[in-house]
Amino acid sequence: MENGNVVNEEVEVQDEGNHQELGNGNLSIKRDLLDLEAGDHNTVQKMNWGTVLKLAFQCIGVVYGDLGTSPLYVLPGIFPDGIKHNDDLLGVLSLIIYSIIIITLIKYVFVVLSANDNGEGGTFAIYSLICRHAKVNMIPNHQAEDRELSNYKLKTPHRRMKMASAVKSKLENSYIMKVSLLFMSMLGVSMVLGDGVLTPCISVLSAVSGIKEADASLTDNAIMWISVGILIFLFQIQRFGTDKVGYTFAPIIIIWFGFIACIGIFNTVKYDPSVMKAVNPWYIVQYFKRNKKDAWISLGGVILCLTGSEALFADLGHFNILSVQISSCSVLIPSVLLAYVGQCSYLRENTQDVTDAFYKSIPSEYTPDVSTTSALDLFLCLIIYVIDFFGAESMYWPQFIVAVLAAIIASQSLISASFSIIQQSVALGCFPRVKVVHTSAEHEGQVYVPEINTLLMLACVGVTLGFKNTLKIGNAYGIAVTFVFVITSSFLVLIMIMIWKTHIIFIILYVLTIGLIELIFLSSVLYKFVDGGYLPLFFAFIVVAIMFIWNYGYRKKYTYELENKVSIEKLADITSDERIHRTPGLGLFYTQLVHGISPIFTHYVSSVSSLHSVVVFVSIKSLPISKVCPDERFLFERVKPREMIFRCIVRYGYRDSRKEQERLEDMMVNQLKEFIRNYENGEDMQREVALVDHAQREGVVYLMGESLVMASDGSKLVKKLTIDYLYNWLSRCVRQPDEVFLVPRKHLLKVGMTYEV
Repeated sequence: MENGNVVNEEVEVQDEGNHQELGNGNLSIKRDLLDLEAGDHNTVQKMNWGTVLKLAFQCIGVVYGDLGTSPLYVLPGIFPDGIKHNDDLLGVLSLIIYSIIIITLIKYVFVVLSANDNGEGGTFAIYSLICRHAKVNMIPNHQAEDRELSNYKLKTPHRRMKMASAVKSKLENSYIMKVSLLFMSMLGVSMVLGDGVLTPCISVLSAVSGIKEADASLTDNAIMWISVGILIFLFQIQRFGTDKVGYTFAPIIIIWFGFIACIGIFNTVKYDPSVMKAVNPWYIVQYFKRNKKDAWISLGGVILCLTGSEALFADLGHFNILSVQISSCSVLIPSVLLAYVGQCSYLRENTQDVTDAFYKSIPSEYTPDVSTTSALDLFLCLIIYVIDFFGAESMYWPQFIVAVLAAIIASQSLISASFSIIQQSVALGCFPRVKVVHTSAEHEGQVYVPEINTLLMLACVGVTLGFKNTLKIGNAYGIAVTFVFVITSSFLVLIMIMIWKTHIIFIILYVLTIGLIELIFLSSVLYKFVDGGYLPLFFAFIVVAIMFIWNYGYRKKYTYELENKVSIEKLADITSDERIHRTPGLGLFYTQLVHGISPIFTHYVSSVSSLHSVVVFVSIKSLPISKVCPDERFLFERVKPREMIFRCIVRYGYRDSRKEQERLEDMMVNQLKEFIRNYENGEDMQREVALVDHAQREGVVYLMGESLVMASDGSKLVKKLTIDYLYNWLSRCVRQPDEVFLVPRKHLLKVGMTYEV
């Protein structure tokens, strides 16, 4: 590189589309040019069916709890003032059926999951995908070598490139569009975190409130405190990881799905089998004709049947596409639809029970007409008799216990999604540094973030104590979920245009169907803003503010280093200065700057007047991809000919786990020696390799800049407030760079400097 640009670049392409040989300071690598892009690879990792089915089983315990427990609270949310017309149940049931089919099944299971980033899902995964295809990243750290990574590959030209190029050009040349994309990503993250707060509250409160059926003397306060205790327990077990939690919870959720499906069948047959005609969407039209504005307002309750759909995508990194699709189509969708059909069938004859439809519809006994007994009747009787055999007077207590357990599990999907999306945000410089713990050696996407877990727990307890019932929480929940839907669809349209090169007809069809449906849902939930809907927007404001402040300060700091980087001439003067002593050992100078050498280096030399015999400027770079292959992680170049001063860019994807420093150090030194062997010959090569070995034996010292960012004189008040106080306060509160890079403190030397930005 020269001033951060490549000088030793040697790229040879052979048999285009088959393999490529690189030699840009890295090891020579030959590999197939597999186009691992969104919608092409579908996370087709080489997994046998045993692994896929195992992941499908875990999916049930982690991802589907929220969608699966929605029958607890959806119908009461749709009819808060009771059922005015018996046929309204058919219209509402038809709305629920087609909402689940169109949004959950078609959009998420079969379309959005294909927009993954090398197996990773969520708002920032889509944003990262867009950043790779258009230069919309606000941090100027792009390098040509990044495109040579196997997981970075972009699509070859296509006959529909004209529209894609126009959209790409518009995004790249408009600062407003770049900021808008970043803001939408941050808003999506904040809404998912909002889901992570509201899902446990509404699920647990809905389930626990069913105990009033057994003991009417229990007050709302008692139910509230029971729910708080369960929520605290739920967040305390997160440290064991998604893998263990999934295996533990999956059997309970399977039992839950079995219960609600069987009870749905039972109620459909016993009360009003004619509700099956709700598959005719004409009943939706009639429902709106009868109720007009009230029907539109009730959509805020209908949206609750879709809560958890966003977790199918956000939790994808914990599993894979095929496992999610198999378990969704075979277990989730059939069971949930049967539950809603059964509840509506029951309510057709018991409209007064709508405020507690789930528990009221649980059967206590069933005696068929002997003269007309069918195989289905015998099956329904068997359900009741099995419960009686174990000593229960009705199905209430078994169903209540399973409901509470399922509600606890329902919270898991959005909690896991919150951890995944925070990991992505931290890696891309859009969230303050927090500790990310990888809980599974087998699946690197399964993570736990202690700080976020604690904050979510406190927020859940606060919301539960503040609202005390599910009606207002449901209003808040609907807004958070719908915003995530709309943001995901907006990004998906960009992916269809720029990456998939989808035909314009299909893009228009998507916008006019799924996009329009989601906007109608959004308009309905915003109507309930004052009735609890303000909560997720207030929460989003706080989270987006934190993310924007951190990203703004991070960008200003990076830009300052880039504009004040050390020139090659200045570096030559430093290394030739006789007053600078060269001491034995290996000095690793850590910096965020990718292009050039940080100005902190000159500050260090002027203060210490000493350089190690071998100096490596190490830049830890996060790329907008999920993973970087180990043999592509290190990118080396010699800063000055005949001097033992090198640059090393260590590249990570946002899903990669950081290795222990000792292991990283050994890998870095080995790659450095391999780099020298590739670019030096004879005695020079042997001498320099020996120098590196000797320097490592003498000891490794880690040098790290500790900069204080301050707004320059003459800056506006808002900028001074943001940089001098808010950003610096966040910097002091979060993990420090040496903790992130796992640098051993006993070998660490920090150099302080003030940046005026």
